[in-house]
Amino acid sequence: MPTPPESALLDWPPPVLRAVSPPTYWRCEADWSWDARPLPEYLLWCVLDGVGTLRWGDRAIALTAGSCAVFGPGDAPRARHDPRRRLLVFGIHFDAYDAAGARLPPPRIVPPHNGSVTHDRALVVALARRAEAAHRQPGRYAARTVLLCLEQLLCLLWTDAGRPAPDPVDAVLDEIAGDLRHDPGRRWTVPELAARTRLSRAQFTRRFAARTGLSPTRYLIRARIDRAHELLTRTTMSAARIAHALGYPDPAYFARQYKQVTGEPPSHSRNGR
Repeated sequence: MPTPPESALLDWPPPVLRAVSPPTYWRCEADWSWDARPLPEYLLWCVLDGVGTLRWGDRAIALTAGSCAVFGPGDAPRARHDPRRRLLVFGIHFDAYDAAGARLPPPRIVPPHNGSVTHDRALVVALARRAEAAHRQPGRYAARTVLLCLEQLLCLLWTDAGRPAPDPVDAVLDEIAGDLRHDPGRRWTVPELAARTRLSRAQFTRRFAARTGLSPTRYLIRARIDRAHELLTRTTMSAARIAHALGYPDPAYFARQYKQVTGEPPSHSRNGR
């Protein structure tokens, strides 16, 4: 079975994207239906709310919030929705060319598993909002912002293609891991974190370790030491102040733990050895 081509988004120089239509939202009318003529260019189509069905070629998918598709030239999509749960859609028509000016073919632009639900709906909503707002602003920076949002949305769809969405507990575990990395100096407790997942302490510890490769306690230690290393190498804060900021009541204990994790004492990191 042949290997599908990689996205043109990974090419260097990168592809040239050109917006053919303004980035647009529309809340589909109650009696709305869509039977498109064959498209002359590409169309990014993202469902932000509502439910419905989408067909193009020999494919048929159920639409829900987060469903995203990229249609290529020649595609003639058809869609319907539940009038009681009308679709809210963001879309932008665009074209894509390589560095020599040749139009890129659909296999280089359309992601595998096209039409699936993206894992990061919040990012889709934010990029759609930014692109639509930028289009209404004057200037070259605004026009460039529209294309950057389009490129980021395409990258997101290629990244998500074929990956199973995390189950609800895994999604909470990812949030917890992010919170530990972003605020390692806080006095986190395992019971507090386990309560967020609605798991027992033992179940939470097991699931967290399976998800991240470390127990919650070891993960927090790693996050603290990573932050300490950054502060030692990029600021003039003393090791004692860093230890206190990261929740270590004893600078000597901080130094021992730092060496256990990094293999060197804090003074070596400070001096750039």
